[in-house]
Amino acid sequence: MKNTLLILTACAALASFSATAFAASDPCEERIAAMRAEMLVTKISAADMELVKALETKSLERCNADDDKRADGFVADAMKIMGK
Repeated sequence: MKNTLLILTACAALASFSATAFAASDPCEERIAAMRAEMLVTKISAADMELVKALETKSLERCNADDDKRADGFVADAMKIMGK
């Protein structure tokens, strides 16, 4: 009984570790939400804001297509334009 409990505990710990090791740091939806929050408070030119909005659209399209890597790239580009 004691060995079974020890084995089950070890398996649970291993499963927990492997699940967190392969999980993404944060999903693209969270990055897009942070970008949108920044868009509300940033002070940039209208032309730059149009670029940011275009990047927002592209990032949302890629995020919905489960292409987080490209979505994150668009978010990063938009944040650079906003100075973040």
